[in-house]
Amino acid sequence: MKKHINIITLIALSIFITSCGSEDKKAIVDNSLAIKVVVNKITTNNNNPFLSVSGKIQATNSADLSTRMMGFVKNVHVNVGDKVKKGQLLVSINNTDLQAKKAQVDAGIVQAQTAFTNAEKNYNRFKNLMASNSISQKEMDDMTANYQMAKAGLESAKQMKNEINAQFTYSNITAPFSGIITSKNIETGDMANPGMPLISLETPNNFEVIAMVPETEISQIKKGTTVNVLVKAIDKTIQGKVSEVSTSAKNTGGQFLVKIALEKTTANILSGMFSTVQFPVERKSTSSMVLIPTEALVKNGQLSGVYTVSESNTALLRWLRLGRTYGNKVEVLSGLNADESYIVSAQGKLFNGAKITIQ
Repeated sequence: MKKHINIITLIALSIFITSCGSEDKKAIVDNSLAIKVVVNKITTNNNNPFLSVSGKIQATNSADLSTRMMGFVKNVHVNVGDKVKKGQLLVSINNTDLQAKKAQVDAGIVQAQTAFTNAEKNYNRFKNLMASNSISQKEMDDMTANYQMAKAGLESAKQMKNEINAQFTYSNITAPFSGIITSKNIETGDMANPGMPLISLETPNNFEVIAMVPETEISQIKKGTTVNVLVKAIDKTIQGKVSEVSTSAKNTGGQFLVKIALEKTTANILSGMFSTVQFPVERKSTSSMVLIPTEALVKNGQLSGVYTVSESNTALLRWLRLGRTYGNKVEVLSGLNADESYIVSAQGKLFNGAKITIQ
């Protein structure tokens, strides 16, 4: 009997110890440290004074130089980054065939000049004979025709020389303005083809922004308007003025091209940098716009989201559909309501279901 009692006592003691151990583990889980976070309430804006669109910076004065003739490149006189002056020789193309044509044209001019001189003498002689009625009118008309033909032949030969001289300009590529070489697409010995870009040149420290504005907003963009341009690569805001507003979107997919001339600046901006252009426009829509700071966004590939606070004080990741960017805020088209809160920053790495405490 005592043996049975001892066994029952041991079983009860084992259950009690196991239960205590489970409670201890549960207590450890319940007492885990929560991540401290800062939250914001959704803000709405009924009359945002800015329309923000993406743009790309380019040099105001730039050129892609090419040739109109085919030939082997004899010499490339510049490299990328070189400063050049207007009229400076950049590329020389073999022009042996042009030299031969020029010699033929020069010979043709000598021949035409001789024929014209002879015809002119005969014409003047016949004019004197005609004045004394020593020749007939038909003889005078024939001589006049010969004279006019010789004169036209000489003019034709001279124009052929002008054509050859024009072709020589395409065999010696010179700088159309002073600037910096930005690209070199050909080397000595390569074959230059008509229309193929050989050298790219641009004027430094003089930039503009090309932006595409949707058709719903283009009517509010006026030439001469002062705008702010945020250059993302260097995190600088530069002022500019609208210099051109396109009146057609036929070839731009419903987007209207707008050019903004940037003010002179010491900021290290370069052609090709992306930017955000903020146009000061009057927003006539009365619908509420949900805005959140861009620093609160969570990125995962092409997806953008934000952490919200659940009823049990845990982090809940919510994927969003975003609209336009307004300075350091972005418009939320769907995924958040105007009465919700979202996490701006956290003192630790957040994940779905992470326990949080609001500061």
